[in-house]
Amino acid sequence: MSHANEVADNTVDPNAEYARLSEVFESSARRWELIVYPSLFAFIILAAYGFYLIYNLAKDVHYLAISVDTNMTTLSGNMQNVSENMGQLTANVRAMTVTMDSIDNKVATLEPMLANLDSMDGAIQSMTHATHTMGRATQYMQADMGRLSYSVGRPMSFMNAFMPW
Repeated sequence: MSHANEVADNTVDPNAEYARLSEVFESSARRWELIVYPSLFAFIILAAYGFYLIYNLAKDVHYLAISVDTNMTTLSGNMQNVSENMGQLTANVRAMTVTMDSIDNKVATLEPMLANLDSMDGAIQSMTHATHTMGRATQYMQADMGRLSYSVGRPMSFMNAFMPW
């Protein structure tokens, strides 16, 4: 009979098994609900925020494209002015080159004049020396005339006293 008791013990009510399976499934479903629903809610919030970021990025890129287009229009006008000014600059540099060549030729003609200036410098120094010598001689003549006037002046003063006129 022990074998019959074992078989009776091993025989389990199928409804009880289904009930246990149902309880295990419900508890598992509750655990999944605790994980899936908040995750789904977080995903929806992140998706909405991502859409918001992409929308703002697209709007900013649109404004950037408009700004770049406006600036490019201005830049192209300014580049035209720069091109015209470069043409004028080129003409001015050519004129400067011609002027510098002319200056170079004139400076080249000054070199022989420099040799003449050296001899003129010597002549002017000689004239300066002669002028100083003449100045000293004039000073000596002035001193001599002063002494002569003093020497002759006293006797003449005495003789003038005897003259009737």
